[in-house]
Amino acid sequence: MSALVRRQLKKAGLPDEQVEIFVQLVVSNPEFFQKIEKEAKAKQKQGMNEQAAMMQVMREHQAELQQMMGGMQKGK
Repeated sequence: MSALVRRQLKKAGLPDEQVEIFVQLVVSNPEFFQKIEKEAKAKQKQGMNEQAAMMQVMREHQAELQQMMGGMQKGK
């Protein structure tokens, strides 16, 4: 799973440091990211394009993401 995430983020043009942070988040919280994927796919089925759906779902879960990222920075 982490290899897939890493490959997709690099393809999107993210710097290596940000890719690694995001991969750690996904590996540490797989259920959360599966939930995000499910919600984004539901929005796509309603007619929203992939990028817009993902952005909306990420905004809806912004507080949770920030909390996870804050926890990672404290753990360094």
